Amino acid sequence: MGITDTTWKIGIGRADITPQQPIAMAGWSGRRISAEVRLPLWAKALALQDAQGVTAVLVTADLVGLSRSMSEELAKRALQKFGLQREQLIINSSHNHAGPVTGDVLHLYYDLSESDLETVARYTDKLLDQIEAAMGQALDSFAPGTLSFDSGLCGFGVNRRRDRSAESRELPQVVDQDVPVLAVRDSDEKLRALVAGYACHPTSFSLPQLSGDWPGFAQRELESTFPGVTAFFVAGCGGDINPLPRFGKYHEELPEMFGKILAASVCNALEKPSQPLEAALRLHYEEADLQLVTPPDLAEVQAARSAISQGENVYSRGLDHQLDAIAKGTTATTIPFPMHVWRLGELNFIALSGEPVVDYSLLFKKKYGLQNIWVAGYCNELTCYIPSLRILREGRL
Repeated sequence: MGITDTTWKIGIGRADITPQQPIAMAGWSGRRISAEVRLPLWAKALALQDAQGVTAVLVTADLVGLSRSMSEELAKRALQKFGLQREQLIINSSHNHAGPVTGDVLHLYYDLSESDLETVARYTDKLLDQIEAAMGQALDSFAPGTLSFDSGLCGFGVNRRRDRSAESRELPQVVDQDVPVLAVRDSDEKLRALVAGYACHPTSFSLPQLSGDWPGFAQRELESTFPGVTAFFVAGCGGDINPLPRFGKYHEELPEMFGKILAASVCNALEKPSQPLEAALRLHYEEADLQLVTPPDLAEVQAARSAISQGENVYSRGLDHQLDAIAKGTTATTIPFPMHVWRLGELNFIALSGEPVVDYSLLFKKKYGLQNIWVAGYCNELTCYIPSLRILREGRL
């Protein structure tokens, strides 16, 4: 048996994507305009090239998500500017609820004025340029190094279905407490970057302050603990997981508290002995068509719309959207579901789009083993929740 090559070429890029003026904030329905910046927002890129010259780029961003049009635009630019095929690029959003509204992401969710929308459009144009620049910076900064993988544990993520009422506490406490960690070192074994994940919503507070919520504070904490290191956060399958406790007396302190807890989990993982991953990349991308439930008919939608007496909210906008689709004959029966699978040496990295619930992470780990698997959600485009059969049987998210 030959000697395994563990030397990668690794590049890192980053861009400060903090809005420079008040902007509509994402994640909560209605209209919430940022009043101050609590923590800068970042887009970061990690470029990897294996021993055979196969290249892949992982982008992470402190955003609630990307729409399909934004994801496709970035993929188009990656192909035109850098020669990257679709399987070579994954964009993961932290699902940050303390960041800006962008493009047409969850457009029915927000009650925004024309002026608000113009600000969002200007910011989105700049954002796409900044993400492209971060990718270019990463690809231009290749240097030899190694990758190693291990996992820590974290416990502040709780299945939010158990937090709704006394009756809901009878539901199973389904969570994924793993904190996968990819350690990036240079040729002298000096730590260069840390990529960490967790399956939980960044919804620890709802003040009009721009920040990365607890994932942003976790990255700041790691970069403070390891000077010169770039910290990345990859959101897991946390569609039904919330950080708890949240709001209440310690509302303002919670994001930083949770961020420090996650950072401590990453540090615990780094203390474990690990072997460098083989410098071999295998990449795959495809889209599945997910079947939607049978939509309500015209009479049902009209009745539901009539029951909303006055005012506009996320429910009325959704129903108006359905009425418009019925009138035009454009009611969807399926949605596209992009998926990536990357194999980095012995590590299997599965990247799912939308908001997958925690069952999908647990399912893949049960099927393929716990030691060398990482399952991410919120990749490429934010379409909708991706429920499991358990969720459908139990009821609403």
